[in-house]
Amino acid sequence: MGASYLQVIAAKARVASERAQLETAEAVYKQTAERRATGLAAQLDANQDLVRAQTERQRLTTMENDLARQKINLARLTGLPPNDKYDISDDFDYSPAPALPVDEAVQQALAARPDLQAAEAQLKAAERTRASARSERLPSLSASADYGEIGLHFNQGRDTYTVTGTLNIPIWQGGRVGGDVAQAEAALRQRRAELADTRGRIESDVRNAYLDLEAAESQVELSKNNQQVAQENLRLTREKFEKGVSDSVEVSQARQALASADLDYITALFAHNLAKLNLARALGGAEGRLKAYLVAK
Repeated sequence: MGASYLQVIAAKARVASERAQLETAEAVYKQTAERRATGLAAQLDANQDLVRAQTERQRLTTMENDLARQKINLARLTGLPPNDKYDISDDFDYSPAPALPVDEAVQQALAARPDLQAAEAQLKAAERTRASARSERLPSLSASADYGEIGLHFNQGRDTYTVTGTLNIPIWQGGRVGGDVAQAEAALRQRRAELADTRGRIESDVRNAYLDLEAAESQVELSKNNQQVAQENLRLTREKFEKGVSDSVEVSQARQALASADLDYITALFAHNLAKLNLARALGGAEGRLKAYLVAK
């Protein structure tokens, strides 16, 4: 469900970015139309800018539809009515994960993961089952006693008592006991293998989460720098266009570069937040770690 929540946030960011691109495309078209009216631009340029603006509007419609689908899926997972008639107030910007060495994180996960605790409990139960099966070969001694009173009248009763001892030696049960022991030992070996596999899987989850987190941090940093450069290029290109130094094609190219940079940043930020969420899950007790790993702005 956490991943679905992050997908909704990423879809909202894409819609916001596309709306900004649409506003820019419509502003460029308006400027080109004004220049066409004064004879400073050709009708072809105005038509091309109109097509670009309409294309951006179509892309916005597609992204809004994707956002609605993501919200419906999130509502279904959370038990709400499956519709998109709600909004998400929280948003998660970039925030580094809490500093924690990977080896220490592995130890914390081994101490906190409930699946490992369950595997250890199953191993202990299998060991006790094997010990119980082996004890079936041992002789057993039991004793019972009974004390009472008999008679026709209450004041004329006589005391009665019985004491019995039983020694049970399982001479003819060797086959059955051997089968029980073999079955218990097989189950014990299976539980040991499952415990070892669970330990390895937990360590693998933690180390893979760290690798994903490092890669996502690098992607966020690079995409953020590209986004800033693309924003500056678009600003300079629009200034040149407004002064008549360049045409709307350069503005369109700069706008497309900014749109691509925005989408790269949104994708990288989603991957980074998802990596932190996966790391919190890998460490165990994800609910208690979310506030430290996902900081809402």
